[in-house]
Amino acid sequence: MEEKTISYGKYVQETSVHYTTISYNDLTKGAKPRGKITLRGIDIYNLIQPYLSVRFLDQVSALLPLVIYLVLFQLFILQQSVIDALPITGGMVAVILGLMLFMEGIKQGLMPLGEMMGNTLPKKITLFWVLFIAFLLGVAVTFAEPAIGALKAAGAFVPFLNADGTPAHSIYLYALLNIYTSTLVLLVGVGVGFAAVLGTIRFIKGWSLKPYIYIALTPVILLTIYFMMVPQLAATLGLAWDSGAVTTGPVTVPLVLALGIGIASSSGQGDSKLSGFGIVTLASLFPILVVMLLTLSIYTTVTPAEIIAIAQTLTTPIGTVAPWYEISPGAEVIGGIRSILPLVIFLLVIMKIVLKSKITNAGMVAYGVVLAVLGMCIFNIGLTYGLSSLGSQSGSMIPAAFSEIIVNGTTIEQLYPYAMGIIIAILFAWILGFGATLAEPALGALGATVEDLTNGVFKKKALIYAVSFGVGTGIAIGIVKIIFNIPLGYLLLPAYGIAIVLTYFSSEEFVNIAWDSAGVTTGPITVPLVLAMGLGIANATGAMDGFGILSMASIGPIISVQATGLYMKMKNKRQKEKS
Repeated sequence: MEEKTISYGKYVQETSVHYTTISYNDLTKGAKPRGKITLRGIDIYNLIQPYLSVRFLDQVSALLPLVIYLVLFQLFILQQSVIDALPITGGMVAVILGLMLFMEGIKQGLMPLGEMMGNTLPKKITLFWVLFIAFLLGVAVTFAEPAIGALKAAGAFVPFLNADGTPAHSIYLYALLNIYTSTLVLLVGVGVGFAAVLGTIRFIKGWSLKPYIYIALTPVILLTIYFMMVPQLAATLGLAWDSGAVTTGPVTVPLVLALGIGIASSSGQGDSKLSGFGIVTLASLFPILVVMLLTLSIYTTVTPAEIIAIAQTLTTPIGTVAPWYEISPGAEVIGGIRSILPLVIFLLVIMKIVLKSKITNAGMVAYGVVLAVLGMCIFNIGLTYGLSSLGSQSGSMIPAAFSEIIVNGTTIEQLYPYAMGIIIAILFAWILGFGATLAEPALGALGATVEDLTNGVFKKKALIYAVSFGVGTGIAIGIVKIIFNIPLGYLLLPAYGIAIVLTYFSSEEFVNIAWDSAGVTTGPITVPLVLAMGLGIANATGAMDGFGILSMASIGPIISVQATGLYMKMKNKRQKEKS
């Protein structure tokens, strides 16, 4: 077996493609087999073993520690058994298998298409149309992002009526997640599309990332301040800020980055050390802005009474049997197909009709597409029955550490003294965030790139621990926000104020590293798990909403990495002065 590493960009894709050299070369060259090939059982095992060991075990190593941690915490600290353990176990296996197939499909099918497009576009069409296609790609990839499904699924937990029949404070949050779901995802995609355009221009021109950050954050912060003054809008802030974290996953970043770097390389700008950095930052900030603008539009045109009327029509009457494609697992399968196929069709139309280009290794690309669709369908099913279910269950039981709660009609007594219970809940969240980030494969790849980029000033190990510390601290603060019902703006605004000050004093390299590091940590496992956990805690404590944890998990590493970078830079300077 021979292993080849195909890298797209600088750090996001740690892409190893395993294949048998002879069969691969023969197929690509059109050679005919010399005779009948007989495979023994051991031969088949030798062929699939590297694939399973690399792909399957990668997903197991990322997910299994989190699952074990959650289960042990629930059993021994919260003293509660895991409900529906068998379906959850099956769901977890489906998550692992689905992600394995999906990631392999992305690497074999969609990423090569993105790079081919990036290399071919500037040669065939003008810059305007290149940017327009980059925008459309940004929109299309958002629908294929696995974590988007978790965001939409969270809508089922948001109430639109209070117990007394009055409109709930979260009624516009309900509307966004249940009535305007398609519009929400589309506009999040529009935000990513703008990020793809500006990121591509930045690649070509070699511009600094700092002005982009200042310009993008200014309207976002101003709108956040306004939303904080309107209770019904304030309830949507967590969703808006969390939307930025959801977009920077295993589909959006590699494809948009491959396209942008391909275009930059064709224009002679692709050799810059900072090529590849910044696109994650922009793909995080612009969706926040467009979701806030959508919310403002709905708030000014639709009344709470109209939302309630629409919501009541969405409720399925008792005794009504919904079509198979609207109930699980049919809904997850249809959702998986709808997520991937439009993106594939878009890429093929651009390649074959617009660019009139031949697709290299078309058979391998088709194989990748099939794997991506199959993987997304299986992952969606696992998300419903496994990851989201366990996260919600654990989250709903965490408040038992410091208060009496009712779960599924059963009263759970307060387990620990109030102060100790709060500390246990916060410590649980910090360890979860820290451990999940340490297990993130993309973070190791980023660390190696950063060490090279900074000529050894910022060590790989230091970056990994800085990012993990920031994510853990952010998630812990997010839990505090939910437990004590603290308005999200009171936490986000000071945090981003600190981040902007650090950005001003940091060098371009550290700014790119820090702001992009936030996106690396919000993957298809972390996002649905943290979302479900936050909503579970919110439901158990009666908090306003469970959103906002992801946004705090994103700002945490931006601060910690920039602070670490400044410290290391000063330390390195002092060492040079002494020597």
